Amino acid sequence: MILLKTEFLCNFVQKEKLGRKRKNIVHQNVRIEDIGAEGKSVTRVNGQVVFVSKALPGDVVDLKVTKNKKSYQEAIPLKFHEYSNMRIPPFCSHFDLCGGCKWQDLPYEEQLKYKEKQVTDNFERIGKVKVESRPVLPSEYTKYYRNKLEFTFTNFRWLTEEELNIMPKEKNLNGLGFHIPGRWDKIVDVEHCYLQREPSNEIRNAIKDFAVRHNYTFFDLRKQTGFLRNLVIRTTSTDELMVILIFYYEDQEKRERILHYLANQFPQITSQMYMINPKANDSIYDLEAKLYNGRDYIIEKMDGLDFKLGPKSFFQTNSFQALRLYKLVLEFTALNGNEIVYDLYTGTGTIANFIAPYAQKVVGIESVPEAVKDAETNSRMNNIDNTVFVAGDMIEILDGQFIHQYGAPDVVITDPPRAGMHKKVIQNLLAAEPEKIVYVSCNPATQSRDVNLLSEKYSVKIIQPVDMFPHTYHVENIALLEVRQ
Repeated sequence: MILLKTEFLCNFVQKEKLGRKRKNIVHQNVRIEDIGAEGKSVTRVNGQVVFVSKALPGDVVDLKVTKNKKSYQEAIPLKFHEYSNMRIPPFCSHFDLCGGCKWQDLPYEEQLKYKEKQVTDNFERIGKVKVESRPVLPSEYTKYYRNKLEFTFTNFRWLTEEELNIMPKEKNLNGLGFHIPGRWDKIVDVEHCYLQREPSNEIRNAIKDFAVRHNYTFFDLRKQTGFLRNLVIRTTSTDELMVILIFYYEDQEKRERILHYLANQFPQITSQMYMINPKANDSIYDLEAKLYNGRDYIIEKMDGLDFKLGPKSFFQTNSFQALRLYKLVLEFTALNGNEIVYDLYTGTGTIANFIAPYAQKVVGIESVPEAVKDAETNSRMNNIDNTVFVAGDMIEILDGQFIHQYGAPDVVITDPPRAGMHKKVIQNLLAAEPEKIVYVSCNPATQSRDVNLLSEKYSVKIIQPVDMFPHTYHVENIALLEVRQ
């Protein structure tokens, strides 16, 4: 059954525990007051906090409650009586469906204000720390700022109500785009995306058109059938370009035909790769990447350094803003050239190599062995000889024996996943007692939780939000912690 856009909205936000019945609760003429966690707007009804999706402060709406808890409710708008005076028209035609840029209707200056507020609220509420934040660092580019996008093929793209009313029954339903929020099996077909600069859109649309013309089968997410599965496009600030096509199964004739077309149509592609993924999930990190044309890597340049990026390499997806973030990290460390620095969760060693010229030694720790190899390669490429990279589980290897082997850290830089640091890692940091900890995080909530645990020995000196993802509620934050004297 094909769901309409309006039906999707109701179904998406009305999910609760299986088999549980709930009352239909409607609040009328409610003015939205603020924006809270995860970009949801906030209001109060009869003293109870209500988190609202798809609304902005100043909107006056009728709300339907989708989740009713003792301490809060979640709701969606049923009807708008008055629109906020801060609303602006979204610039993307896919705004209503695609979940990539949910704040397009909010002016960029307002986005920055709420991102900064998100950080300080988390530090005060979760971290129990009251510290004045530096102004959030805006992104120089608010469109076409991403260096990597992943798209999904579908044989049953999302259809709007308008399309259902006018389309003939035999209309092609193939699409190539992004998942609709909350629906793993529904893909919105993207004509133009404002996240990645050209030739990203040209490549995606050319692949889709070729596949339709030549009767290639697009993936069926429910039935797990179809030939074309995913597309990954990576770009660099120096115009290098990697394109990875991912197929569900091998069909050499069809695979080579579409790859040959792509190579001829876009000779500027630096690295053309492919993968075969017969699994039930879309993860590519356990797949073999095979080279079809060009090199099996691309080079990103940053402040005089070269970084080699393979098909599975992690790299900050906003290259321009990443450089500014790394410069802030270097500023916060205030290195004089004599320090031993630990870079936890080093990934491909971007931060480690960036700061290495200013330290005595940098020790990077990362759980993914392939990333450690990339980090070592990046050091060699840049003639950096004072880095050491160690592969292993942070929880297991960061202990007294490790510190004895590599030297006690004067400064620790940590940039963990969204879940933050494990308690054991925090305990080991407290035991090591470096003079400074520079904590970089893409999740200020878990960062604040960890800062609270570290407050046993450390005080927060500076917090610096950095906007890496314009038109989203996501915000990066750097916190400088210094050991209490």
